[in-house]
Amino acid sequence: MKVLFNSKFLDHNVDSEAEGAYRIEQFPGKYEDRDRNGEEYITLVHTENYKQLIKEGCLNNETLAEIQLSPESYEAALSAVGLTVHASEYNGFAVVRPPGHHAGRERAAGFCLFNNIAIATQKLVNEGKKVAIIDIDAHHGNGTQEIFYESDKVFYISFHQAFTYPHTGQAEEAGKDKGKGYTLNIPLMLGSDDKVFLSTMDKTIQTAKNFQPDIVAISAGFDGYYKDKMMNFDFSLKAYYECGFKLGRAFKNNIFAVLEGGYHEDIYQCVTNFVEGVNVGSRPVRNRFDFDMSIG
Repeated sequence: MKVLFNSKFLDHNVDSEAEGAYRIEQFPGKYEDRDRNGEEYITLVHTENYKQLIKEGCLNNETLAEIQLSPESYEAALSAVGLTVHASEYNGFAVVRPPGHHAGRERAAGFCLFNNIAIATQKLVNEGKKVAIIDIDAHHGNGTQEIFYESDKVFYISFHQAFTYPHTGQAEEAGKDKGKGYTLNIPLMLGSDDKVFLSTMDKTIQTAKNFQPDIVAISAGFDGYYKDKMMNFDFSLKAYYECGFKLGRAFKNNIFAVLEGGYHEDIYQCVTNFVEGVNVGSRPVRNRFDFDMSIG
């Protein structure tokens, strides 16, 4: 798994104390800028009218989804979609802003304009693939759930903090019509620690494996981190490494990820630990057979 990044993400919603540029300011210089314009993919999930609404809002410097929009916001949003699609094709981790998992088909919400992971997933579905989405953000990905709630080609699994924004993601929300049984929500209590995180990940991975997906998509929010400004979990850097390792061991190279939330200054360390875990887990176990001792 390789990290995909572009410095233009720093030009969006620059000074916000919540979803501001501070979140990813450690990435420039450590990763070469990669870019891909994702405008052609937006209507795989969103309507043309909604796409134009977001574009006009950015060009007119409007405020939407708690974001002060700007022309740079639209450029960032197009690249966020594009790099997520690119990550889905090459098993990458797209470190993007704005995030996406709260955005519905025609709704911006929770700092999200376009639903990056849903767009990349729908492209894969259109190509005949089954996709499991595992959402590890501490907030429930209500937009992603809504988009695939009636689909049996996408299994959406989320574990998240209970009793908080967006106040969705109850255990009884399990899908509808053809999608019934293809949504799994696991609300966790405030103060949940590494042990809870990793045991829940084990359950999540087994559920995803039972679905037999062609590819696994990770909504990688890091607001479960113990230093987060908004949420109340107690996850460590080591836990994000272990999470990545478990995913890499379970799904090898059939996995990609995109950044969602995380409202602290250690996003770089969280991403680094997660990616290292995936990469170590996806390698074959070293052969420990001693050929010298086998000679009779």
